[in-house]
Amino acid sequence: MVSIDGLQTTLFRLPWCLFFSHKAGSMTKSEFVTAMAQHGAMSKAEAERVFQAFRQTLERALPTAGKIVFPGFCTFEVVEKPARKGRNPATGQEIDIPAKKTIKIKAGKEFTDTVNS
Repeated sequence: MVSIDGLQTTLFRLPWCLFFSHKAGSMTKSEFVTAMAQHGAMSKAEAERVFQAFRQTLERALPTAGKIVFPGFCTFEVVEKPARKGRNPATGQEIDIPAKKTIKIKAGKEFTDTVNS
């Protein structure tokens, strides 16, 4: 487990099902951080630091690790998309689309079950 300034598991101790009581539609980062603060018994500033630490740690670790697994929650994985042919929709001209790396995020079974309950 990665320790981030003593906040190593704060994000994962939060009851994830509480975030789904949000109104239908999408939740902004600001709303998510506010929910973390409320349900995690911390200030908004602390919740923002935890969120940023989580994000920065993922951004630094994922390129070298290739895959980060949070059992029951989700898996982040770097996948390579091969080069391919495409078509410019405006002109119809065939173009070459270069190979690239992208991130695949797969929800874990417990997380999926919580969302579906």
